[in-house]
Amino acid sequence: MVPFRIQLLNKFLRLFFYLLYHQLAWSYDWVASVVSIGKWQEWVLAVIPYLTGPQVLELGYGPGHLQIALYKKGVRSFGLDESRQMGRQAYKRLHHQGFIPALINGYAQNLPFVNNTFHQIAAIFPTEFIADPNTLSEIYRVLLPGGEAIVLLTAWIKGKSPSERLASWLFHFTGQAPEWTDHFLEPILKSGFQTRVEQLTIQSSVLLVIRAQKPINPISRGTNVG
Repeated sequence: MVPFRIQLLNKFLRLFFYLLYHQLAWSYDWVASVVSIGKWQEWVLAVIPYLTGPQVLELGYGPGHLQIALYKKGVRSFGLDESRQMGRQAYKRLHHQGFIPALINGYAQNLPFVNNTFHQIAAIFPTEFIADPNTLSEIYRVLLPGGEAIVLLTAWIKGKSPSERLASWLFHFTGQAPEWTDHFLEPILKSGFQTRVEQLTIQSSVLLVIRAQKPINPISRGTNVG
């Protein structure tokens, strides 16, 4: 049984993250930068080499930093997010950069796209929605055969400086950097994807990336290749 104080902490954190992503969306970048000791945007942009397009959908685009990077790379990018407040933040940022945003308000469990649309789908530090069977079914549906979902699941801060130790403790304490086990892959494999897990080392932090490919041959569905 989960202790009451842990239940209370979990409820508080859920409320805090909800407010941060909605009513307090204007402060999201600042908070993310502080708790990650300035590493947040660097982490987000670490997935850029994976996203070659030509057509990419980002689930939970947040403040829009990955969207801008994809536009600059020449990738045709779409974004979907359920937060209207975050959508306004991202729209302003992209418009200020001179881009025409292709941002949609909606839910990953019901993607407003036809079958076999995208070459890749990205999700950067997603919440639990990414493990929802309906989300995974929708991702599978709109990916082209051979297409791939790139999920930057978590980051671990490994540095030894006082600020890095504090940030690492905070991430673990709040559940933002859970210990990795293969159970994270179970819902993805059940949805028919081939999966590969990769770790990226960026200075004093380690990022965990899940690559989930929609197989071209249906016979190969549900295979763990990494």
